[in-house]
Amino acid sequence: MGRKILFITTDQQRYDSLGCNGGKIARTPNIDRLAAQGINYRRAHNQNVVCMPARATMITGQYVRTHGVIANGIALPENAPSAAGWLREQRGYRTALLGKAHFQPAFDLQGRWVENTMGRKGETGPYRGFDRIEMAMHVPLGGWHYSVWLANNHPGDITGFAPLLTAAPGGDTGAPEVKYNPIARERYHTDWVADRTIAFLDSIDARDDWFVWMSFPDPHHPWDPPEKEARRINWRDLDLPEGYPKSREQAEKILAQKPRHWLDWYQGRFSNPEGGPMTFVPAAMTADQVREVNALVHVENELIDEAVGRVMARIGERGWDADTDVIFTTDHGELQGDFGLLYKGPYHVDALMHLPMIWRPAPSAKIAPAEISEPVGQLDLAPTFCQIANAPIPNWMQGAPLPIASGSGRERVLTEWDSQFAQIGMHLRTIYRDGWVCTVYEKSTRDFGYNANLIPAVLRGSQSILDIRYDGIEGELYNLREDPRQWRNLWSDDGYKKMKSDLIADLYDNLPRPRDPQLPVEAPA
Repeated sequence: MGRKILFITTDQQRYDSLGCNGGKIARTPNIDRLAAQGINYRRAHNQNVVCMPARATMITGQYVRTHGVIANGIALPENAPSAAGWLREQRGYRTALLGKAHFQPAFDLQGRWVENTMGRKGETGPYRGFDRIEMAMHVPLGGWHYSVWLANNHPGDITGFAPLLTAAPGGDTGAPEVKYNPIARERYHTDWVADRTIAFLDSIDARDDWFVWMSFPDPHHPWDPPEKEARRINWRDLDLPEGYPKSREQAEKILAQKPRHWLDWYQGRFSNPEGGPMTFVPAAMTADQVREVNALVHVENELIDEAVGRVMARIGERGWDADTDVIFTTDHGELQGDFGLLYKGPYHVDALMHLPMIWRPAPSAKIAPAEISEPVGQLDLAPTFCQIANAPIPNWMQGAPLPIASGSGRERVLTEWDSQFAQIGMHLRTIYRDGWVCTVYEKSTRDFGYNANLIPAVLRGSQSILDIRYDGIEGELYNLREDPRQWRNLWSDDGYKKMKSDLIADLYDNLPRPRDPQLPVEAPA
């Protein structure tokens, strides 16, 4: 009998959302306890700032350009390598994924992809190396297991959720995708994911080793937690985020220093279809709307923490705690008012790239608690699972096991962005090193991606997609020690020309070759 692995992920959660990372609003005692008992990685980054590429990296341990899911809307091949399958094959682990998967496009009205029909067909695996898989998304529609369960058992609850990607106003302030959901807490997807995780753990023999991925859909928009919990934090009491400009004029001054699509999105000329609702115009968002969205995000983070506490208690009741490693992270962050913006997209700043990442090693492993500032990435997760399971690390994994103490010698972490829409064609390559963030904008393309004009009119509205083209000479450069908000772009400052050149060379020296041929974009998301 060896060590068990509980892998916990959220969706769209900021680094500073947790108490252990400086968060002052949401109460997260259970996750904070894991950090205090284990290793808190102070500079963890994703390899892509949207869902599907990041999740494909977590399961494969590969760079985005290697597994090929370089954008949302690209299906991870079903024969792609799987860390879960590897642990099952090499060490006989029982494996499960409970919650959000999103390795295949979710916008799937025809039911083309397995993930979107399994719940409707009553299928629970095996799939991608998981013995059992039960899936949930942000809204209870489609053929996911949570959607089917809710429709069969509590059909009246379905209309209580806010619509996704419509920017429909709601709440007290008319904030986009905000709603006070009348659903009972125990029927909301956060508690459902914890319940299904506990049910799977209860099905396992006490002597079995297991790898369980517990994947919460929150705090990703829409922001619609159960109404009886949502008022536990009063949005009227919240200060605005430190990164929120004091005025529209200040926001426009900050954004004007950055490549064109930043200010164009803020002012409503660029629709940002890859980051949120196409009809959302950030400049029209009020300060109170930012407060209300943030209050609901904090509530959702508290509910996740309480669900984590329930699952950890069950692990303790089964007598497994001493031999269970727990890893907590997310796929990407959320702007949450920084720069006067909301949601995500082709914006390589800390709000989206910098992740919470915590590893509480099994107490039986006798690994000392630590805080580690050397950069790590999502592609390091799969090799870490192998190390915990005492399984060989296969050559298809491109990361390395997470360090357990300072002094690892790690210097950099890389993040990429490629537009999923042909009309946009943006390509960003970013390196973080020594407190610097450098982003290269490669030359725009128009021959790769999905036709954004095929997005349903209900989501597209009357918004056009501005024809933004980059020539391959644009970019962003930030010194986080002096400018942690990333308000001052040093890219064109001659005083930093040598630093920029050095970072760009380091970036391209460490990027692997891209997959050839590229996988096609087959859906909007």
